[in-house]
Amino acid sequence: MSLSWPWALLALLVIPLVFAAWWLTRHRRRRTVVRVTSIVLVRTALPGRSRWRRRVPAALLALGLAVLAVGAARPQATVPVASSSATIMLALDVSGSMCSTDVKPNRITAAEQAASAFMKAQAGGPRIGLVVFAGTAAVLVPPTTDTKQLLSALGGLTTSFGTAIGDGILTSLDAIAQVDPSVAPTGATVERARGAGYADDVIVVLTDGSNNRGIDPQDAAHEAASRGVRVFTIGYGTDNPAPLACSSDQFGGFGGGVPGGFGGFGGGSGQAGNPFDADYNALMQISRTTGGTFYRAQDAGQLGRALARLPAVFTIVRKHIDIASWFAAAGGLLIAAAVGLSLWWNRTRRMPAPAQAPDH
Repeated sequence: MSLSWPWALLALLVIPLVFAAWWLTRHRRRRTVVRVTSIVLVRTALPGRSRWRRRVPAALLALGLAVLAVGAARPQATVPVASSSATIMLALDVSGSMCSTDVKPNRITAAEQAASAFMKAQAGGPRIGLVVFAGTAAVLVPPTTDTKQLLSALGGLTTSFGTAIGDGILTSLDAIAQVDPSVAPTGATVERARGAGYADDVIVVLTDGSNNRGIDPQDAAHEAASRGVRVFTIGYGTDNPAPLACSSDQFGGFGGGVPGGFGGFGGGSGQAGNPFDADYNALMQISRTTGGTFYRAQDAGQLGRALARLPAVFTIVRKHIDIASWFAAAGGLLIAAAVGLSLWWNRTRRMPAPAQAPDH
C-alpha cells in the first residue's frame, strides 16, 4: 500500500488533542461538589459501568480517528488486474547460428513451431507483433490480432549475419508506441512517476547468441524500463556444438554458408568455447532491469513450455487503486460505534417510584 498524500497523516495529531480535552473535562468535573440528600438515589440514577465499558468507546474513537487520518492520506493498493489491451512484441533472433541442429530439426524451425503454437493460443486475446533481428532489426508484423498474418510471416523467416539484441528491443518499443499512446517512442524524453505500475505491453526476446551489433542491450533495457515495458528473455539452445543445417528458404543474406559447416556465420555470440551460446547473464540483467523474467530453453519442449507460461505473467498487470473511501467508511463506522456504545452504557436509569405507606 502506498499513500498519495502522506502529509495528511498529520491529522493523527487530533487524537492526543481529543484525549487531552477529555482529560481536562474530567479533571474539572472532579472539582465540582454536589450535595445530595440520599446516596442511594445517586447510585440508582448513575449507570453501573465496569472498567472495560469505559475504555471500549474511547478505544473505538481513537481507532476511528486514526483510520480517518490514514484515509485522508489517500492510500492506494497495488492489485493484480487482468489486462484487456495488452500488446506482446515477439522479437526473434534470426542470426546464422539459428541453423544449429542441436535443437531438432534446427533451432530456427523449432522456434517457428513454438512461436506458432504460442500465437494460436493467444487468438482473440492481446495484440501480437513480430520483430526479427540479426545484424539489424525490423518489424515483420505490427501489433495485430490477425493470427493468420502472424503465422504467414513466421513461415518466411531467413537468417543473416550478426545479433543485434538491443536494436530488437528498441524496434519493439517503437512498434508498441505506434498502437499505445501511453508508451513514448524511443528517443523521446520520458519522466516516469515514482511507483508507477507496469504498462500493459511487453516484449519477449528469444535469442541464441550475444549482442555483437548495434546499441548495447542494457541501454535498450533502460529505455524499456523507463516506459514501464517489461522485457522477458529466453536463452535458446544447448551448450553442445552441432552442425549448421538450414533449408534453402531459411538461408538468408550471409552467403557462403554450407549446411553442415560452421564457416561463414557471423550470427553467433563470439564467446570463447561454443560460439553459439546465448549470453545468459546479459539476458538475465535485461529482464531484471525491466521487471521481466529470464527463461532457459535447451530444446523445443522447454521453449514451448516457456512461451506457454508467459501469458499468465504478462497479461496480468498491477494497478494502483485508490482505497481512501474504504478507510473513510471504516473510520465513520468505528466512531459511530464509539458514540453509540457510550450513549447506551451511560444512559440515565429511571428511578423507582417511592413506596407508598399502606392505608389503614
